Amino acid sequence: MNTVQIVPLEYVPSTLPYVETYIAEAFEHSQGDYTVEEARVLLTRGLWQLTVAVDEQNQIHGCAVIEYYNRPRDRVAFIVASGGKFITNKDTLQQLFTIMQTHGATCVEGAVRKSMARLLRHFGFAEKYHVVGRKL
Repeated sequence: MNTVQIVPLEYVPSTLPYVETYIAEAFEHSQGDYTVEEARVLLTRGLWQLTVAVDEQNQIHGCAVIEYYNRPRDRVAFIVASGGKFITNKDTLQQLFTIMQTHGATCVEGAVRKSMARLLRHFGFAEKYHVVGRKL
């Protein structure tokens, strides 16, 4: 069984080499919004939070990168990137929700591909809106 853990800020630099592939794979679908190098900066400065899923031998099997921000009625935990075997079952997802709640989050959101949206429906997520973009 995997355990979801926050990577304390002081251990982010030494943990990143183990999760950069997961983050890079997630960013392949972001159409250039972020790079792994930018994620490194935002994570090491504490603007984003790194969480990992580890097994009984403390081997990392996946990660999620979370950004917290406030709206007038909610504190949002926005999943910027997720990779590996992270959201594999209700238990690991519930552990992630608990971490988010301890940081004051009242809701969780993320930008996902259609395939991930279908998977997350099984965990109670609902499609909220479509995001479109254009360079000016």
